[in-house]
Amino acid sequence: MAMNKSDSGSRLVYSTETGRVCPGCGQPVAACTCKSKSTGIPVTDGIVRVSLDTKGRKGKGVTVVKGVALDAAALALLGKQLKSACGSGGTTKDGVIEIQGDHRDTVIAALQKQGMVVKRAGG
Repeated sequence: MAMNKSDSGSRLVYSTETGRVCPGCGQPVAACTCKSKSTGIPVTDGIVRVSLDTKGRKGKGVTVVKGVALDAAALALLGKQLKSACGSGGTTKDGVIEIQGDHRDTVIAALQKQGMVVKRAGG
């Protein structure tokens, strides 16, 4: 008895014709219909939390900004503005802005200037 691929329970994740395939809708990643359904803006409580994190960074402090209700492009732009205001490097990934060093006061002042509700989280 010959088994069909759909009967085996495996899911197609890559095709030589189209490349990567979305696991949700089965379309090529470039033409995925799943991402068009979501707005890309995370649901938050409206409070931006700024904290200092040193875990997994060999003791180096990183200012972490969470809870900003912006899409990925606007969040990257905000991260760039905050990094230039602090005069240091950093990154924006997974809806979190990380700025190298302890710049909590500078970041809180910059975010409040933009009209956001900001709280200092952690110690």
